[in-house]
Amino acid sequence: MQARKPIVAGQFYPGRHDSCVDEINECLEERTLSESLPETIVAGIVPHAGWTFSGSLAALVFSAVKQRHEKIHTFVIFGAAHGYFGQSPAVYETGGWITPLGEVAIDEELAGAVLSSGTAVSDSAPHRAEHSIEVQLPFIQYLFAGAKILPILVPPGGQAVALGTSVGGIISADEHKKIVCIGSTDLTHYGPRYGFTPMGTGAEALKWADRVNDQKFIDLALKLEPQSLLTSAAENCNACGAGAAAAAVAAAKKLGKTEGLLLAHTNSNEVMRRRMGTTSAESVGYAAIIF
Repeated sequence: MQARKPIVAGQFYPGRHDSCVDEINECLEERTLSESLPETIVAGIVPHAGWTFSGSLAALVFSAVKQRHEKIHTFVIFGAAHGYFGQSPAVYETGGWITPLGEVAIDEELAGAVLSSGTAVSDSAPHRAEHSIEVQLPFIQYLFAGAKILPILVPPGGQAVALGTSVGGIISADEHKKIVCIGSTDLTHYGPRYGFTPMGTGAEALKWADRVNDQKFIDLALKLEPQSLLTSAAENCNACGAGAAAAAVAAAKKLGKTEGLLLAHTNSNEVMRRRMGTTSAESVGYAAIIF
């Protein structure tokens, strides 16, 4: 299979090698890990907006993994299904993905094991236009040289939990690889442009999106309740990648974790105010969580 080429390099993150490395370092330096990390990290939840808005939160998760595990064999990346409307999670099974930092290989052995479990299908087509996995890859390439990936798009249905549980079981049975699961999602998309304004508009409404609606999702993730997380997202519109997050949470639960750790939570409006001195009628939430 021909390697997947980047579709949002130069838009969501820099399209050239050197500028990409420079911005990765900026993201890594922007926030510090202030929490006491667990002895082992088996999974994480990261946002997938442009790096200007959420790159520092994604960097926090990968930095935490790096602090605890110098060598990672494979990252299973559960992606949001923005434009994929199939019922089954879609595995990108063979080949590699290209970013400005080069090509990263697919863990084809792990892909085969996941497909054999019957919880996902092999389908590379929906990955071609989906950005939620791609924006994570340069962090992995920069921090974990030689690590492989397994990209899986996960719709927000019941199979998400079954997939995560199955992947967790496969990982626990493999004593020779350190494999970490990453779920890619942003949180509440609030405002007229997103067609979601249950509390009206203005500063108080945006505060509700951040402190109430996002927090519902975060609390369920931290308590490792993947099925409730899916239900909450459907009812409250507080995650665009609920299936991806639920799969990561289910995998962490299968791997013995009993709680998550929130590293950071912010939103695009706060980032705009801090970085650009302006605000917007819309806002998107972002969280960095590890398990």
